[in-house]
Amino acid sequence: MMLDTSHNLPRGTICIEDLEIGMTRSLTKQVTDRDIELFAEVSTDRNPVHLDESYAQDTIFEGRIAHGMLTAGLISAVIGEQLPGHGTVYLGQSLKFMAPVRPGDQVTARVTVLEIDHAKRRVTLETIASVGKTTVLKGEALVLAPSRKFD
Repeated sequence: MMLDTSHNLPRGTICIEDLEIGMTRSLTKQVTDRDIELFAEVSTDRNPVHLDESYAQDTIFEGRIAHGMLTAGLISAVIGEQLPGHGTVYLGQSLKFMAPVRPGDQVTARVTVLEIDHAKRRVTLETIASVGKTTVLKGEALVLAPSRKFD
């Protein structure tokens, strides 16, 4: 099983012919107030739990949190830039939000190859995001991986 413990690896492509079960890639990013504001702008999701501290204090989160889909976007970045990388087509993604991400948190998004269907060029990936030892998001992605045969 190949494990990679480095963060923010060079971008590129791993073709399906070179993928192996257990192969892992990750990135780590600090989620900033600006990230949350920009995501609210782009998505038009301006729920005050993300943007208004006094409002958010009175919620179950007891303070502002990042959009769940902002965290999920970090998973997308690992898939689109590292594993499998450029040329990958997203076919599906399941997500379970386990814990909040707060402004200033360091989020690590990790993607691991679970299954490879060479005939259909489909790859099933475990997708996990964490803050420290806390899993904040987990799920699975199904992607169409790039292939040297189709370059």
